[in-house]
Amino acid sequence: MEVNEKISMQVDEEKLHVLLGKMVTEMGAAAIGPLIILGDRLGLYKALEDFGPTGSKQLADATGTSERYVREWLAAQAASGYIEYHPEKEQFSMTKEQAMVFSDPNSPVLMTGAYYAISSMYHDEEIMEKAFKSGKGVSWGDHHSCLFCGTEKFFRPSYKTNLVSNWLPALDGVVDKLKKGGKVADIGCGHGASTIIMAEAFPNSEFIGYDFHEGSVNHAAADAKKAGLKNITFKVGNAKNFPGKDYDLVAFFDCLHDMGDPVGACKHTVKALKPDGTCLIVEPYANDSLLENMNPVGRAFYSFSTMLCTPSSLSQEVGLALGAQAGEKKLKQVAIDGGFARFRRATETPFNLILEARP
Repeated sequence: MEVNEKISMQVDEEKLHVLLGKMVTEMGAAAIGPLIILGDRLGLYKALEDFGPTGSKQLADATGTSERYVREWLAAQAASGYIEYHPEKEQFSMTKEQAMVFSDPNSPVLMTGAYYAISSMYHDEEIMEKAFKSGKGVSWGDHHSCLFCGTEKFFRPSYKTNLVSNWLPALDGVVDKLKKGGKVADIGCGHGASTIIMAEAFPNSEFIGYDFHEGSVNHAAADAKKAGLKNITFKVGNAKNFPGKDYDLVAFFDCLHDMGDPVGACKHTVKALKPDGTCLIVEPYANDSLLENMNPVGRAFYSFSTMLCTPSSLSQEVGLALGAQAGEKKLKQVAIDGGFARFRRATETPFNLILEARP
């Protein structure tokens, strides 16, 4: 019997075809990623939403782009189910649901930002190959620049929708303090989306955003200046030694798991808070076991974690490397080991756990 025949006898043809079908779908998803970014940058999604059913020439004219490229882009979007195709007039349009995902800047489910961050992951393949072999970390600031704007664009819609209206009210007594005039530190603030949203909502309070990446701090400061906010500052600072004390609120938005020593960060936070202060920890949604996280959300976060979160932690002292799917049980242990006496899940979304820790 030939070797190939032996292999063929061991293969379940039905399972093979299912897997191949899945991979063809995944190949299309990976290939259209850059087109999603182009559609966002060039205003193609927004123009399509505004105009309603339209052809490739009209869309190209409206956006100052080439008709032939736009025609192909539209075909790829329609084949993906991202936009609608009307064959009788050879026109394209977007439903309200599609606009919420691709073009509405105020939508809580706007997803285009994630693809900028995904783009950085492809750019960083070479440095991550070296990291896999050496076991060394890769600092957040050493990733491709697409990561920084992508992270802000991905998280901002959720923060804008939930932070002031749902997450802060879920914390015990925090909103009243901020209305009267509190002091807040936003640790790992990145481009400052979360800090700016809070500062706009609570003009009587003082907000300080800290991040160890100087480029992000400068970007955040420019955005705050553009917004005309006087109650906010941004500084380069580390989670284990950020200055100041008597904070009413210290917040970690989607960043505690990225830190090399999250226990150390919690220890410093306990000292920096007022005795009745609050620590807000927003983390990617996760259950406590791999089996429970084997779903589309877990899949995305494990992938981001492999390329971004885990190497960031490993590049720092201690290098605990919690990962983006740490789960509430591990996060609670970090908070307790860091000196917090109370810990609870305040609320949640499909993408985030909102946790409250108190001294």
